[in-house]
Amino acid sequence: MSRIPNVSAPRRLGRIGLIALLLAAPLAHAADGCQVSLGRGWPPATENHGSAVEQLLAAKAEPGLRLTYLPARGVESGLMLIPGESAWTLRHATASERVAAWSSSRRSSALELRVDQEVENEEAPMPAVLAQRLVASWKRALSTLAPEGKAAEFHEQDQLIFVVDGLRISGVRPDCGPGESIMEQVGLMTEAANESESKRERRWRALEESLDELDKRLAEAASAPAS
Repeated sequence: MSRIPNVSAPRRLGRIGLIALLLAAPLAHAADGCQVSLGRGWPPATENHGSAVEQLLAAKAEPGLRLTYLPARGVESGLMLIPGESAWTLRHATASERVAAWSSSRRSSALELRVDQEVENEEAPMPAVLAQRLVASWKRALSTLAPEGKAAEFHEQDQLIFVVDGLRISGVRPDCGPGESIMEQVGLMTEAANESESKRERRWRALEESLDELDKRLAEAASAPAS
């Protein structure tokens, strides 16, 4: 994987955080099929933290697709696709310091949301056609992984918050089926955000191939007999 030499500590930690999430050991899942811990909406006790991070990382942008990473420890980070005409902006953003932090005094302690801080951004233009395909494919896949009526649950692990074309899906990293393809695409976009144009072209081709695989997995899931 490529790296930027002498990259700042927050940005490096943010990249390490997302990449470590992608490389983590697979979650255990049931022997009879792919099981993921994703649901609709905000997980309990997460909305204030997550909303603060989303607003900080997006600034005034209105992403058509975003993934926010809320680690149990360490700085928060995210990926987003911001609509444009011929190209969308792919942004990988990392907080300079952890947004959610406990402040203590002699008498009490309270959760502080540190939103008055700088954000480290890596940005790259993505062809609009590819970005629009990503939005459509992720929305279809996430709707399948977290069908209507399946609410997001609280987890003490690192959490992912997806928002795609208005649909919010939250939970822990999916490691099988369509979710595995999505996480592969997260890795490709994280790398593309800081690469040269020539290297990004290879990432875009790899993204197209991964989206083809995602379409295949969604078709297989749709044709599988109901249990």
